[in-house]
Amino acid sequence: MKRILEPEVMDDRKQAIAYAKADFSSSNQMFVDGLMAIYPDRLGYILDIGCGPADVPIRIARAAPFARIIAVDASLPMVELARNAIQEAALQDNVEIILGRLPGLSFGEHRFQAIVSKDLLHHLPDPLVFWKEIVGLATEETAVYVMDLFRPDSSEHARRIVECVCGSEPDVLKEDFYNSLLAAFTVDEIRDQLASVRLNMNVQQVSERHILVHGIPSG
Repeated sequence: MKRILEPEVMDDRKQAIAYAKADFSSSNQMFVDGLMAIYPDRLGYILDIGCGPADVPIRIARAAPFARIIAVDASLPMVELARNAIQEAALQDNVEIILGRLPGLSFGEHRFQAIVSKDLLHHLPDPLVFWKEIVGLATEETAVYVMDLFRPDSSEHARRIVECVCGSEPDVLKEDFYNSLLAAFTVDEIRDQLASVRLNMNVQQVSERHILVHGIPSG
């Protein structure tokens, strides 16, 4: 099945609220558990690109209280929801939420120990924009840890995944998830993207709907 693009930024407030209220705790915790297991020594200073409503940076901050996280999203409604979530979690000293959009994120002399991202890549019309940004922001010692959706082999398969994962969620969220699955990439496509920007990363499918990409540029 060919990739079908979806809107790059979730600017609709109702859509953003539905996403924030949805239960993605299982995959978000899997993401954080994997990060903690693979890169426990790279969690002091972290950049999260495409943080959404901030569930992932909150989970990282709770698992690694010593971590300082800059979390970026291009959607103003998402940034507002994220800031509220950080305040409610009393993690303002651990997590800073920033409105920002690829390409061209600028952090001056900041040297991140880890760059993470979950469920952003499929939103981008040109995925190389994301990987080139990683190349520009990472040092040779920065751990890169990215999880995104895996594109099913048919629209029918995508519908089955939607009903299995979020069958009881609002229709607006179910349709958004379906569109995201159709906009996602395969393992081979991501490997080709990485090769084109000369990033040597591990790429594997880790669930029926997720691909994990991770590595350290120098490694």
